[in-house]
Amino acid sequence: MARPFIHPQGICESPTVGEGTTIWAFAHVLPGAVIGKNVNINDQVFVENDVIVGDRVTVKSGVQLWDGIELHDDVFVGPNVTFTNDRFPRSKQYPESFPRTVVERGASIGGGAVILPGIRIGRSAMVGAGAVVTRDVPPYAIVAGNPARVKGYTDDEGNRLGAPEPASTRADGSSHGEGALSLLNRAVDMRGSLVALELMRDLPFEPKRFFFVYDVPSRDVRGEHAHYECEQFLICLRGSVRAITDDGVTRTEYTLDSPTIGLHMPAMTWGTQYAYSPDAVLAVFASHAYDPDDYIRDYSEFRAAILKGRE
Repeated sequence: MARPFIHPQGICESPTVGEGTTIWAFAHVLPGAVIGKNVNINDQVFVENDVIVGDRVTVKSGVQLWDGIELHDDVFVGPNVTFTNDRFPRSKQYPESFPRTVVERGASIGGGAVILPGIRIGRSAMVGAGAVVTRDVPPYAIVAGNPARVKGYTDDEGNRLGAPEPASTRADGSSHGEGALSLLNRAVDMRGSLVALELMRDLPFEPKRFFFVYDVPSRDVRGEHAHYECEQFLICLRGSVRAITDDGVTRTEYTLDSPTIGLHMPAMTWGTQYAYSPDAVLAVFASHAYDPDDYIRDYSEFRAAILKGRE
């Protein structure tokens, strides 16, 4: 491995810089910063003391990494991205500590984006150019706009998941990842339509709980968790919603747009629902009564549990 390269017009005061890292002209790294291996810090970058940069990170020109910023391995930070670290800044007034802003492994931030203090940008997420990020970004999410909103999701390789077909065109009961679409019994005549669901026959489990979700602003994301034991069966009774199932290996996106379609989510499936239409009503059957200890709300913990279960 090559020793770190510091351009003659660059200033690096930190003794903790990994092999193969390059720090280019007019960049300034303060003594307390920790910089990993094979990092590329471009011209006109400033790195403060309480900053951690992982391996193989790229920081393009015009970026300032202030105290409290943490970039994990393989992160890309585009030109002129603005990180902030004080929610109520005043001249010559300093908080006791700065909120931690964390960009998880493989995430990318497009040029000119603004990241508010204390934000966590999830694994392999993509922040669009010029976005203003005011809330945590879920793992694998694609966000854009001001304020940034979820526009889609990526696979493990960082490629955008294809636009899902309406569930009504692919409801053959086949499995896709860990989710399975089912066609429900429907009766139609001049009096209208009726969908019948035999709970003990048509569901893949005995339901112990039922709830429904409605009046969700289209900008919001729901779900974003998994269950150790509980299974779920989702039916969009009105409108449409996009649903993603993730078994820790395969991530699949569906558009639920018909009350004749059900989506089964087995236990240990990370579920996400977003892009609700204004009139959407999502019904959910659950195999277990509510138990807060059955939830996994952190994606890293979910992945770790999946790996442990496969040992």
